[in-house]
Amino acid sequence: MNVIIIGNGLAGTMAAKTLRELDSAVEIHVFAEEKYPYYPRPNLIEYLAGRLPYERIFAFSDEWHVRQKINMHLGDPVRKILPGSQEIELDRGRREKYDALLIASGSSSFIPSIKGSDQRGVFTLRTLDDALAILEYTKSHGRVAILGGGLLGLEIARAMKSRGAEVEVLEFFDRLLPLHLDAYGATLLKDQIENLGIRVSLGAVTQEILGQDEVRGLGLKGGAKIGADMVIIAAGVRPNLGLVREVGLALDRGIVVDDRLQTTHSKIFAAGDVIQHQGKFYGIIPASFEQARTAAYNILGQEKKYEGTIPSNTLKVVGLYVTSVGMTNPESAGFKEIRKLKKEEGIYKKIVLKDGALVGAIWMGTKKGVNEITRAVASKLQVSQWVTRLLEDDFDFSVI
Repeated sequence: MNVIIIGNGLAGTMAAKTLRELDSAVEIHVFAEEKYPYYPRPNLIEYLAGRLPYERIFAFSDEWHVRQKINMHLGDPVRKILPGSQEIELDRGRREKYDALLIASGSSSFIPSIKGSDQRGVFTLRTLDDALAILEYTKSHGRVAILGGGLLGLEIARAMKSRGAEVEVLEFFDRLLPLHLDAYGATLLKDQIENLGIRVSLGAVTQEILGQDEVRGLGLKGGAKIGADMVIIAAGVRPNLGLVREVGLALDRGIVVDDRLQTTHSKIFAAGDVIQHQGKFYGIIPASFEQARTAAYNILGQEKKYEGTIPSNTLKVVGLYVTSVGMTNPESAGFKEIRKLKKEEGIYKKIVLKDGALVGAIWMGTKKGVNEITRAVASKLQVSQWVTRLLEDDFDFSVI
């Protein structure tokens, strides 16, 4: 059996690894636009901050794919998918046949329509080349504006501050991490970030990136201006669908897949940031990992069902651990929210219940209990009898 994988990010690499674990004979070819072997994206932040040397960015040794008998084709992007003949087309018209195809082409940084965003000094952080370009530009440009106060924006801000840059974060919404935290947690986080010396502007709508050929600042709605000579946009991602628009697969916000990670073409599967499953687009590492493994099993005819992934994210800023898991900001009736705040210690905990079951949690300022509460939310455990004690520092999760 010959399996072709498009993309060598987390989903593509984990799918290839799983295929080899399951079948020693299957032929595996990975075609990637990137010229570098697989690296976990969080490593880009650590590299940007100067805490991780270049050679440790990559997940595996140079010879890993050789030992695994995985044929890596780096810097060799797929140009067309031809489902009728079960082929892919590469540069110069070269074609390769497949018995099964996995599309793991990932996503790209979203750049809003802002006047001046095409100037020199405007960056996103998605690839190793992005990180290298940012570090080079930072050598002579030390005032950095980060557009976006989500997970990536705050991580970039922390990294750039550690490089000695003057940093300001601008968030469109009225709080940081709007997808993950409530108002209580976001206020605590903002205080901690500003204690780092990073400025934070909330409700800030950027209308223009000022400058002629290179960045000189930002123009905000309402007329305010902010000085900056470098802008990093962290406004989310969009699935890379360009390759598949003419293939005839069902598309929505991503490639539509079923519980087997199969597309509407029986020989084509998809996983990672490029897919939409049961109406959901995840864009998070745990989802890509689970989807990649599920797809590999099903490609080999070993039935495995993907049932979705409970969103879980952890951020560390100046020693403040921030974990959000599941539904943290319910907007409909029927949910119960219980909080505990120790502002002086920088600790905030919150659980969200529905009919006595744990469906969401926020854990800030401590790592104690993070793994346990994450597992409890994932399992939707019934915790009614422990509600009054669940947020105590000495609560024994083994009793649940």
